[in-house]
Amino acid sequence: MDLIALLREAAPLMLTGAGYTLLFAVAAMVGGLVLGFPLGLLRRSPRAWLRRPAALYVSVMRGTPLLVQIFVIYYGLPSIGIEFSPVTAGILALSLNAAAYLSESLRGAIESISGGQWSASLSLGLSHWQTLLHIILPQALRVAVPSMSNTLISLIKDTSLVSVITMTELMLSTREVIATTFRPLPLYLAAAALYWCMSLAFEALQRRLEVRLNHPHRS
Repeated sequence: MDLIALLREAAPLMLTGAGYTLLFAVAAMVGGLVLGFPLGLLRRSPRAWLRRPAALYVSVMRGTPLLVQIFVIYYGLPSIGIEFSPVTAGILALSLNAAAYLSESLRGAIESISGGQWSASLSLGLSHWQTLLHIILPQALRVAVPSMSNTLISLIKDTSLVSVITMTELMLSTREVIATTFRPLPLYLAAAALYWCMSLAFEALQRRLEVRLNHPHRS
């Protein structure tokens, strides 16, 4: 089988896997944001009993391999009566991992805003939470966009790890094609090209979003 015929035969299954990869990455990004936003605020809390558990969570999730986290959720938790389907376990593991990185992006962005803006807002009668929501966060999100976008691009690549729990995505689809064609090199290279194309697409979206957010700021 020549290369063109091989890729033509593999394309439907691999493109379907790529679609699932995007779906899982976006779902994990949403889950990571939902968890990472309050986690980032807890990391800045003056109360140690709130700040320290959040810091411990971030340290554990960033300091252990994502593959181990997937195994703990999918293979480990059933031993204590908690079971998830492969899709749920995969998205949950990706979300929990991404939350740690996103919380640090948000925390760093908030801390980059001048302390004088806090003082000025409080002197005008705004509460701490009003200052955070209406003054600080809009600026912090502009700063955090590049690192948050990098997390999403990383999630696209990290979805390849969930194939170990038979969660259908691009890498598992590629291995299924290889099992019938016995042509690993061109198919793995094709999979790498698809990951690269998806990453390039999100890099382009990142640049457009940065321009859109920075335009009124520059004006």
